[in-house]
Amino acid sequence: MSPLDGTPHWTLYVDGSCLGNQNVDETTPAAWGLVVVTGDSGLGKGSGELHHEAAGLVLTDAGEAGFIGANVGSNNTAELSGFAAALRWLLVEGGNDAAMIRADSTYAGNLASGVWKAKANRELVAHVQELWKEVSQLRPLAWSHVKAHRGHRWNERADHLALRCAQGMLPEPLTFWKPGQR
Repeated sequence: MSPLDGTPHWTLYVDGSCLGNQNVDETTPAAWGLVVVTGDSGLGKGSGELHHEAAGLVLTDAGEAGFIGANVGSNNTAELSGFAAALRWLLVEGGNDAAMIRADSTYAGNLASGVWKAKANRELVAHVQELWKEVSQLRPLAWSHVKAHRGHRWNERADHLALRCAQGMLPEPLTFWKPGQR
């Protein structure tokens, strides 16, 4: 985790969700959520403007298009998959503006940025770290930790997107959704 000079243009919130995060295997439902915001102060009040949001399942079948190395559906593989989605978004859509990724998973943030070495989920972590290196060559990039389930609007929205995706449900539209509503 390194500080950026000034306020980043992009702030990307990522979260993961796993249904029944014990005794996980390749069939355990897990998903990630991504919220991209401009003008975010990072204080949790929901400042800034929503630019993009997305969610997806953790793919565990090596033969499936979009597979990035997760062997099981778990909260950790969902969090890492969320980082991968954020980094891919930055590569495709984010230009070369500075970016901050905010996550409630210290595990995923420290692995993605290369601060920690993977003891598990090695293939997935290697993929995410490669994306991190590629993105950080194009723009200033950092990540920061956000406390989970504390009313932080954009983190709560990423959580909502991830949970609903894992449940096979559509998210509530932003205009009807309130922080804390899972």
